[in-house]
Amino acid sequence: MPKVVSVRFHDAGKIYHFAPAEFHLHLGDAVIVETSQGIDLGHIAEEAVELPIEQIVEPLLPILRFADEDDNKRYEEKKRREKEAFALCAEKVESRGLKMNLVEAEYSFDGKKLVFFFTADGRVDFRELVKDLAAVFRTRIELRQIGVRDQARMVGGIGLCGRELCCCSFLNEFVPVSIKMAKEQGLSMNPAKISGACGRLMCCLKYEQEAYEDAHARLPKQGDVVMTQLGKGTVVSVDLLREKITVRLELDDDADLVTVLASESEVLTHKSKKPSQGCPRGECGSHKSGCGKTDEDSVPDPAEINTDETESEIDDEVIDFIE
Repeated sequence: MPKVVSVRFHDAGKIYHFAPAEFHLHLGDAVIVETSQGIDLGHIAEEAVELPIEQIVEPLLPILRFADEDDNKRYEEKKRREKEAFALCAEKVESRGLKMNLVEAEYSFDGKKLVFFFTADGRVDFRELVKDLAAVFRTRIELRQIGVRDQARMVGGIGLCGRELCCCSFLNEFVPVSIKMAKEQGLSMNPAKISGACGRLMCCLKYEQEAYEDAHARLPKQGDVVMTQLGKGTVVSVDLLREKITVRLELDDDADLVTVLASESEVLTHKSKKPSQGCPRGECGSHKSGCGKTDEDSVPDPAEINTDETESEIDDEVIDFIE
């Protein structure tokens, strides 16, 4: 298996694999590499490891050299120019009254291209803005619309847990997250409690999802009839993390609640699901007559608003101008 090192070009975000060649590279080393966009400076995010060839995106380019003092000075100058470009572009956007939120400005390492990242509710006609910017910077200008998840990663912040946002600390790429995960984990459907800084469902819902799916498959469900060491009863609640169930025992003239380990109980009968009733013919207000659909089929769950767009993100509006 070929050896690769992982290189990151921004403080957070995706990592890219390169061949280490004859260099002995360590975490945080600044290196010069060749990318599809030209020569660039990056930092080692993961030291050399062997990867199966099917996990490597071809072509696997080599590390050209360590970054020297001149490269580091050039990199710092690039960062300074990006701040100036961001401020000037923000002024141009405000003067033209464009409904767009500027997020970040980024120069290529050779200074031949300047990219502005922004968010907006819809399409923005920024052709005149691009011409204004090209006249000032005298280089290739590109405006790229991104989604809210990428914006959160670029801007950074603190999550509900009190730690730095996952997307700007260690996540290499976004994963799909659905409202079903929050429901299976027994979380509140309050959007403020399950949404991240970006307004989408929190990425961390994905981390333990497999464990919850496994627990749901093995443990009794609420409403199941089970046999415990204390007798027969009905499950009234399930603690998935502790793998315990609370059972209402069926006694002669009384009922008692007990909590036992799920492994110490045996499911006798599963809770029967009532078949859904379709809308009656001729009495359907929103469905076609006799369509057989229920209100659950047509009315969206309010908590599902802004759940997940498998965004990396929009990146569908790129217009550049070459002076």
